[in-house]
Amino acid sequence: MDVSQEPRWLDAEEGAAWLALAGTLIRLPSALDEQLRRDAGISHFEYQVLAKLSQVPDRTLRMSVLAVQTEGSLPRLSQVVARLEQRGWVRRTPDPTDGRYTLAILTDEGGAKVAAAAPGHVEEVRRLVFDPLTKAQTRQLREISRRIMRAIDPDERSLDD
Repeated sequence: MDVSQEPRWLDAEEGAAWLALAGTLIRLPSALDEQLRRDAGISHFEYQVLAKLSQVPDRTLRMSVLAVQTEGSLPRLSQVVARLEQRGWVRRTPDPTDGRYTLAILTDEGGAKVAAAAPGHVEEVRRLVFDPLTKAQTRQLREISRRIMRAIDPDERSLDD
């Protein structure tokens, strides 16, 4: 942006929308984290890791792929997977097809943990996000979120699913 140009200030409606979205972006993860910690003894990010592994063939992903799919950095993911490994829910092993990579594998105990945590988490997501919306608003939320994500990452392929 040319610093000599005047900024494109938000008008009143945009400012109100931005403040509402920013508040949601801050408070929703905290609310989901609180529910999972209280009911399942895990963080929201730990749940995301376990859930993502539970949804893929062989319950196995390369750590680098898992980091992208959970929207986490590789260092953060490594710390979380180390904690999950200590609990016996995930194990790590070198990728047999390319030893430069590490695989994260969901154990049977980890599968049981995510299966036990899922009903309460889904109910909280429904209560906080979908119950207050109409079906039309849910469709709008999906489209709005996709548009924002495309602006953030135009090359993101999963947005068209």
